[in-house]
Amino acid sequence: MSCGRLENKILAYVDGRLKESERLEMEKHLSTCGTCQLRVNEFRAVSSLLEEVPQIEPSAAFDVRVRARVAAEPVKQGWWAWFTPSPRVAFAASLLLLATVWVGYESKAPLPGIDQKEMDAQMMQEMQVLDDQDVISNFDPLKDLPQPVQQEDQTNQTGEPNQTM
Repeated sequence: MSCGRLENKILAYVDGRLKESERLEMEKHLSTCGTCQLRVNEFRAVSSLLEEVPQIEPSAAFDVRVRARVAAEPVKQGWWAWFTPSPRVAFAASLLLLATVWVGYESKAPLPGIDQKEMDAQMMQEMQVLDDQDVISNFDPLKDLPQPVQQEDQTNQTGEPNQTM
């Protein structure tokens, strides 16, 4: 058994908190390892010294004083506390919203002195036409289509409508 693996279990061994199998394993290792045995003896000496120190009993008012101090500490605000707006922030946000609505409304309003129909006509004239010369100039694929069916003329040769009943 390696010393490094058992080093974490020495305090539990001294306090008697190990399982039976771990205790036997530790005792087997201690019988062969002088370094670990020295460490166990040091922990036992410290433990016996601590047992000799008298326990101090707190005063009767100790509990009351501790509770009062805890209650007097300021309450930590949660992460959502920054959502609570101050009056300045609320005022600035409302002004920003008002300015945004005003700019949006003004951008949609027609310019004074210019007719909307004239603007639309000018835009249509300035719009570039799709120039696809191959499609426009080559009508050969259309020659393969069947000829459209001619509708029978509903008028006779004199120009009067046919009377069919």
